[in-house]
Amino acid sequence: MMPIPKKILSRKDEITADFLQLYENHLAELFAGKAQHRMSSSEFAARLFIHPGHLTNTIKLTTGHSPCDFMERGIVAEAERLLLQTDRSVAEIGMTFAYDEPTNFIKFFKGMTGMTPLQYRKKYR
Repeated sequence: MMPIPKKILSRKDEITADFLQLYENHLAELFAGKAQHRMSSSEFAARLFIHPGHLTNTIKLTTGHSPCDFMERGIVAEAERLLLQTDRSVAEIGMTFAYDEPTNFIKFFKGMTGMTPLQYRKKYR
């Protein structure tokens, strides 16, 4: 499928498309261990040369979700996959997502799914 020429897209659609491309590239780098930290909404906005509030408002308007929602859902989906398909420790999985402290990853995962990574692994494996 050919991408839609940018001049046809409205500015909000252009921002959304650019954000989604940047987001997907960042997640790929993070999952491959090539990124040292998770990018914040402010960092995405800076790379797109727009104000962080404008990025958040635009992404929410066009997708119904905030940039943080995209990052959180992407990380949880990959964490769930790793918990079920690998024998990697919770700490190793957390480090994949630039969580230096396993407890921070565990808190994040539990907040998103309602269970700890080990509970998730035991329940669905």
